[in-house]
Amino acid sequence: MPNLHFLPQDWSVEELEAMAASQPMTAEQAATLKQLAKAAYELDAFKPNLTRAEADLRIAMLTAKLKRLDGPPHTL
Repeated sequence: MPNLHFLPQDWSVEELEAMAASQPMTAEQAATLKQLAKAAYELDAFKPNLTRAEADLRIAMLTAKLKRLDGPPHTL
């Protein structure tokens, strides 16, 4: 974990998390999102200028979609 001693001590954890969430997505998030978007046939789900929070949300949604598609087909 990065050294946060240089930050004012009156900042809450929520404020620090909000600042991190608004930063651009990481290279790892970008790679994961690209892979999931291709697998789910939703190439427009990947945008290079997403924030970390937006990327996390899209990764979760695509993972859930692919998990549903992997299940057995419904029968009557």
